[in-house]
Amino acid sequence: MILSRGPLRSANAAYDVGACLFCQWRAFSCSYICLDQKPSRQSKPSPSPVASTTDEPPSTIPSPLEDAPRAYGRSHETFTPRPLQRPIGVPDRPQAGDNTGIDHRSLRQRRDDFVDYDKHLARRKQLTHKVASPYFREWDNMRFSKGKTFIAPPRIFKSDLALYFPNLRGQTLIKDKAPMDTTPLFEDKVSIVSVFSTRWAENQAATFVSEKSNPGLLEVIKASGGIAQMVQLNVEENWMKAMLVKLFMPSLRKTLGQEQWRRYFLIRKGFGERLREAIGLLNTKVGYIYVLDGNCKIRWAGSGLSEPEEREGLVRAVKRLVDDAKAPKTKSTTARIPSSKTDPRNTKEKPALSAA
Repeated sequence: MILSRGPLRSANAAYDVGACLFCQWRAFSCSYICLDQKPSRQSKPSPSPVASTTDEPPSTIPSPLEDAPRAYGRSHETFTPRPLQRPIGVPDRPQAGDNTGIDHRSLRQRRDDFVDYDKHLARRKQLTHKVASPYFREWDNMRFSKGKTFIAPPRIFKSDLALYFPNLRGQTLIKDKAPMDTTPLFEDKVSIVSVFSTRWAENQAATFVSEKSNPGLLEVIKASGGIAQMVQLNVEENWMKAMLVKLFMPSLRKTLGQEQWRRYFLIRKGFGERLREAIGLLNTKVGYIYVLDGNCKIRWAGSGLSEPEEREGLVRAVKRLVDDAKAPKTKSTTARIPSSKTDPRNTKEKPALSAA
């Protein structure tokens, strides 16, 4: 038996000098945290300066499309699209550089987030929400009016009540291949934005804005003097589909005029479920149309296959916004006399829709 030269005494017991080393090391213990015991979080965690780049579950803010079918949640047996009565969009004004999908965190911030238990729980919630979404739910929802989510409003939304269209970053048809933001393109313009992800959705959006389906819209754009423009956003989060689109970009350049090259975007990142929920894009297999004013606010929206009334409403909406954009230049020459009395009719509550 091997004897130790000096005893290894623990705090709770005393051992004989003649005890073997094996028995002494068996009695040795140290303080540790059990694996099944959750560590205390009394210390205040350091906030992360950069938001997560992953898709977030939709927010709990009430949506004007509360009963519309989605890619997640309960399945619908029947659904009839209704006219959009309230504005859709994000409440914050968009800025260039938002929603790029690029993680700007430093290595230290990534390490802190990796060992943060609360952020692990948030990430687990995001993954659970993504896995629980049925893969074919959006295709199954196409049986309701061919995927139409809502009917376009009869009139445009008032400027003070309208919400914003988020900034997105993507590659255009310009040959320099540098990514560009959409917000600088939308500012001080009346933009008719088509958002689609598949060929089926692109054909649906074309029923609103194509020259064959809606020739009156092209006449209003040409008569606007450069104020109105048409923008196409092709959202392809799958990298294989995005590569196919890039391969066919030369043919797209031939189809579209050179002046439209900077108005065609291929969006790959940053357009998460939270933003899609905010602007009413509830089915990625459906085409959507948004009319934006010079402040990037959504004043009119449509989805799915267009109806004759919706095409006429789109023309009226664009013409009204073009006239409003030209109005300040003509009204600046006339001086207004301030009134000392307040008109009591102006104190009444105004609806969200304005007459087109």
